Parts: sequence; C-alpha cells; structure tokens
Amino acid sequence: MNVRLIAVTNPLVEIQNEKLNPEGLIAYCARVSSPHQENLDYEKLLAYCIKNRHWSIFEMVDMTIEIVTSRAISPQILRHRSFVFQEFSQRYTKVQSFETYAPRRQDAKNRQHSIDDLDVSTVEWFAEAQEEIRALSEKKYNDALEKGIARECARMLLPLNTQTKLYMKGSVRSWIHYIEVRTDPSTQKEHRDIAEAVRTIFIDRFPVTASALGWA
Repeated sequence: MNVRLIAVTNPLVEIQNEKLNPEGLIAYCARVSSPHQENLDYEKLLAYCIKNRHWSIFEMVDMTIEIVTSRAISPQILRHRSFVFQEFSQRYTKVQSFETYAPRRQDAKNRQHSIDDLDVSTVEWFAEAQEEIRALSEKKYNDALEKGIARECARMLLPLNTQTKLYMKGSVRSWIHYIEVRTDPSTQKEHRDIAEAVRTIFIDRFPVTASALGWA
C-alpha cells in the first residue's frame, strides 16, 4: 500500500497582494454574498460551516491522491461515486507486481469483521500460500502472453492481490465523507490503512478544516 498527494486546487485569486491558499479559496467562495469577501480571516467561518453542515462550500476545492493497492481493495475505493478515477489498465499494460497481506481470523458474529489473533504457524502458512499462488499465476500469465493471448484475456489468470494504481480526484467535501466512512473500524483493515494515510495528507493540506472536524 502506498498513498501520496498528486495535486490540490491552485487558487489564482490574490487579496492584499497575497495569493489565497486552498482553504482561503473555500472561504472566498463561501462569502460570495458578503461585502467582506476579501477578508483573509476564515478559521471561524469554516468551523461555523462545518458545525452547521453547510457542506457545499467545500466543493470549491479538489484534491487528487495516488493510491497503490491490490485488485481486492480497489473495488471498495471505486464505490465512492462522487470521485473521478483513473486506474491502471491490465488490458493495456503487463502486470508487474503483487501485494502481500497478513491474515486475520473471521469474526463468527460479523461477516464483515476480522480479528488479528491468528497463531504464528497459520500466519506463515498464509504467507506461503500467497507466494505459491502468486508464482503459479505469474508464470501462467506470462506463458499466456508469450503464446500471443491478449492481455485482457491473460489477466483472468491473476489473483486478487495483483497490484494496481489509482488516481482519485474529488472535492474537499467528498474527501471529508470518504475519510469519515473509511477510517471507521467497520472498514476492512487494508482499506482503512489507505484512508488513514489520506487523512494524514488532508490534515497537512487543510489544517483549519481538519481542526474543525476534530481530526487535528
């Protein structure tokens, strides 16, 4: 798993010879009906909007994140339909890498929950099983390509831990919702780790908003 910032909206508006930062732009747009639109003080305004659930102003700024994960996790990310995505194409380019995951025990009461308390021998068995399947799948995949089978067909031989890369672009509003949902303990750990990394980036780039949300 790897997560990194690719882009954030770059405001062109200047106030008092000072270029607005992304949060300043959110406030500038929020004050469209105010005679004080060029007020550079916006901490209280953003906190007020969050407290009173005035979410539309947070659609004025976008952030793009690069995510490297597996084909098992990417469908969970792609469910967030308010975002725009670009994903690595297994039809266009040969697969190069695979993710390796540690196992957890199935919760007997909750089918969407797992518990990290497996014994060492089971953990080692799962690691070996992943490697065995990866090696066989990769060999058969490469064999298929050498036989002239199209990449879009050869990919059917690949396991769910095949690595993929996504670019995920959305508004600050969408990122707030994504982080709140996917950092919840009910989210699969591998996806939750991604959301936690995104939250760290969000806090760095939108510190006033993050503070108002109670994240920092």
